Amino acid sequence: MTDVHSDDLVLIAVMKNPRDLEIARVLGWYRIPVQTTPKTLRVDWIAFYLPLVFGEEKWSIRYLASVKGYELVKRRELLQDETDHLRADEPYFKIQMGPLVQLSRPIPSRRWRRFTFLYTTGDRLLKAREIKDLRVPASKTRDRLWRIIREREALSDRI
Repeated sequence: MTDVHSDDLVLIAVMKNPRDLEIARVLGWYRIPVQTTPKTLRVDWIAFYLPLVFGEEKWSIRYLASVKGYELVKRRELLQDETDHLRADEPYFKIQMGPLVQLSRPIPSRRWRRFTFLYTTGDRLLKAREIKDLRVPASKTRDRLWRIIREREALSDRI
């Protein structure tokens, strides 16, 4: 399926609408407002949780992509057909991605989940049967996950 490794850091993000999914698929990027950015964007993979607006695919993770990098841009630079948007001049992170890959097996949720971002490991992503399996419980694995996040955040501060 993919080259996801067990120790890879995976960011689960909410894909708000089908247009954004098409942008990710065709143009290879995803946007995150600076004001809601998670602790670090230095992740190996980004996977997308699909909410109710996705109909039959709702409440599931079906797609992921490798993260190639990110840059700070204004929203108007990303969505040039929305230059008069209320947040057109606000800063966003443009996450550059590799090709969007469909998971061989979707990761469903039995119910609606409210979150913006969630970190997990490659191992948990590949083994998850449902979204609650992505959560890393208090353990050495969780400690390692937060250590990796802190280290990558520190790298971001130096750049």
